[in-house]
Amino acid sequence: MTGFNPPMQLIIFLSLLLMASTTTTITTATAAPQQLSATFYDKTCPGLQNVVRSVMSQAVQKEPRMAASILRLFFHDCFVQGCDASILLDDVSGFQGEKSAGPNANSVRGFDVIDKIKAQVEATCKGVVSCADILALAARDGVALQKGPSWPVLLGRRDSQTASLSSANSNIPSPTSTLSQLTAKFQAQGLSARDMVALSGAHTIGQARCTTFKQRLYNQSGTGQADPTMNTAFVAQLKGRCPSNGGDNNLSPLDVLSPTKFDKQYFANLQNGKGLLTSDQVLFSSSTQSLVSTWSSDQPTFFSAFTSAITKMGNLNPLTGSSGEIRANCRLRN
Repeated sequence: MTGFNPPMQLIIFLSLLLMASTTTTITTATAAPQQLSATFYDKTCPGLQNVVRSVMSQAVQKEPRMAASILRLFFHDCFVQGCDASILLDDVSGFQGEKSAGPNANSVRGFDVIDKIKAQVEATCKGVVSCADILALAARDGVALQKGPSWPVLLGRRDSQTASLSSANSNIPSPTSTLSQLTAKFQAQGLSARDMVALSGAHTIGQARCTTFKQRLYNQSGTGQADPTMNTAFVAQLKGRCPSNGGDNNLSPLDVLSPTKFDKQYFANLQNGKGLLTSDQVLFSSSTQSLVSTWSSDQPTFFSAFTSAITKMGNLNPLTGSSGEIRANCRLRN
């Protein structure tokens, strides 16, 4: 029996078909992940942003500090595994979340507000909106409610099914950080020094516990003295709130002059030695001093830098497409 010799046209056709099939396979395997979009829920949950804004307005009216608490919750979430709502997960049998990490334990708050938003969203858009996106929107609205800037929040994140206690302990900057330590933590997340100073400006609202800055009042660097970079009258004022023994959970405003208004005052405070945390005051030194000086007198430029930085932070390693899940309860995996 003689062999089959196909015509040349057929050989060429089959070769092109194989190449096309191979190219399609490679393109699919290397396709970029789905991108976030400000219009992601416009058709599937058009009332989403109104719900978030309404609940946040009620929460901030009841307790102005809540705006800062939700913003901090967003920051601590994004610095661990990206902005995936992992910080919202409770510890349960066989699963350890991030709430007991050093930077979070007895410190991060606002979970009940996120729960309330989620419940209202689920009532009208069941199984559609992620907890990660709710947290991003709530953080934006908290800032705006305190007379700060607003910005289009990019949406389309999905919720993580994992958490990392170890990363929460290692990735989130400490309030006692030096400038080089701060810079390294932000650079590890792909954020620049400018982003770092802008995001630190969020400390124009909110409060901190005495335990996070008490060493600056009584025993900076083991000297038995107050931090020499602090304004002496400011030290005396803070000692009234934070005794040398006890009172660790007493609160002090991060911005003593306008604690419930999102403005440029934070940077003016640093110029006057009135940064509450070590990680605040070190910004008025070395390579970042010029940014502090500029933004202390130019609020629109600070607002622009802040919205740019928080948008960039909010885009850190989001889960999109079929990754992760849409949690029914923000505290628990499905």
